[in-house]
Amino acid sequence: MNMLFLVLLLTFFWTPMSMGSVDKVALKKSLQHKVENSGLGPKGLGIYVATAESPSELVFEMAGQQQLIPASATKIVTAAATLKEFPPGTKFKTALLSNAKTEGSVLKGDLVLKGSGDPGFVSESMWFLVNAFVRTGIKTIEGNIVVDDSLFDQNRFDSSRQKERVDRAYDAPTGAMSFNWNSVNVFVRPASKVGEAAQVFVDPENDYIRLKGQIKTVAKSGKTNVNVEREDDKFGDYIVVGGTIELGSKEIVVYKNISRPDLWSGANLKSFLAQRGIKLNGKVVAGKTPPGAQVLAEFESKPIESMITDMNKFSNNYVAEMLTKLIAAQKKGLGSISGGMESLNQYMQSLKVPADQYEIFNPSGLTRENKMSPFALWSVLADMKNHFEYQPEFAVSLPIAGIDGTLKNRMKGSDGQRHVRAKTGYLTNIISLAGYAGRKDGTVLPFVFIYNGSADEWKVRSFFDELATQLVD
Repeated sequence: MNMLFLVLLLTFFWTPMSMGSVDKVALKKSLQHKVENSGLGPKGLGIYVATAESPSELVFEMAGQQQLIPASATKIVTAAATLKEFPPGTKFKTALLSNAKTEGSVLKGDLVLKGSGDPGFVSESMWFLVNAFVRTGIKTIEGNIVVDDSLFDQNRFDSSRQKERVDRAYDAPTGAMSFNWNSVNVFVRPASKVGEAAQVFVDPENDYIRLKGQIKTVAKSGKTNVNVEREDDKFGDYIVVGGTIELGSKEIVVYKNISRPDLWSGANLKSFLAQRGIKLNGKVVAGKTPPGAQVLAEFESKPIESMITDMNKFSNNYVAEMLTKLIAAQKKGLGSISGGMESLNQYMQSLKVPADQYEIFNPSGLTRENKMSPFALWSVLADMKNHFEYQPEFAVSLPIAGIDGTLKNRMKGSDGQRHVRAKTGYLTNIISLAGYAGRKDGTVLPFVFIYNGSADEWKVRSFFDELATQLVD
């Protein structure tokens, strides 16, 4: 066999496959054509697409080095920095403790609920914890339920968020001891007769939440206009309802956040204990775990990668801040946004991204202060792609086009469906999409699309979907 032919043959089979020059030229031309025909214009539009192996394998760039507001695409950085600090499989424990003696079935003192910063501590978690406590045989707690959420600072709404507070679930407060995303579900059903008050249910039910007002049931030709607001005081929250609902209407659900994660969690513990026949003589208070307290029951959280999936699939701002505070607690002993953001910025520095291409102050992206270039975000995607110890979990956390999360209804029926996994971002006049496009030749392309401007939001989303689908073709 000719030696030159043998060398060429071995080179063909053993050289790692990458996008050929013809592929890149054709793809670049196609992307350029779509950009020119989008009507968006170059101002405020940033795009960066390159193979993960090297930014020199550039496919397409437009204002790739320019700082733009990424909105919730910021969570890509938060997810990556979290996985660097807490490797896949890391879990956290929420515990019930006491230093009081037990006499028969009576706990002669306080029961402490100690938070570990688990953002996914929900009703199922509380049931597990309470059922474990039931097995101690304790039927009466003579003291208080003391909620210890001292692992985090008491800054519930960090100044790095947008300034306007709302009572919606996406703007929930943080706390080392939190429950059900620190939000409550309010269900409204019409009464059986016109003129009667509608049925209003709060889930979960507990002493912390109190109802005010009523919603009137009106005739079918009437107008449904359900109003649900939250008012807080030092003892808990009022859910104030008003308005009308048509006779025969389907159930309406409204999600509201709460104001005091510690007391909210403790009130739910009290309620769950009561359902298992355990009586509390005292009240729910905030405090710290006393010296010598022994663990009576504990719950182990889902692994860290599941928390990151909860954050990315549904763009959960609360989880983003909780994870950031966990990073700070791990490194500094106290969870704070400022401490966690130091780590996020250090992670960006480790990627050698030029300092003038990013400014990040809040981990969820619920702010207009965050600025990142498309290349800066692409660098994070490439880093995750090239590190096998994080790559599977990171990829799984991203919404799948046409299937789930914030991409459930996008790119359906197109070549992008199932072949694009990406994080969305949205604020008024801000649209972003950043993630991976899996090409049919096996190449996976990290991409970043950001638009800051006043163009129609649906038009921009459709344009980004077209670009992502083109990367797959």
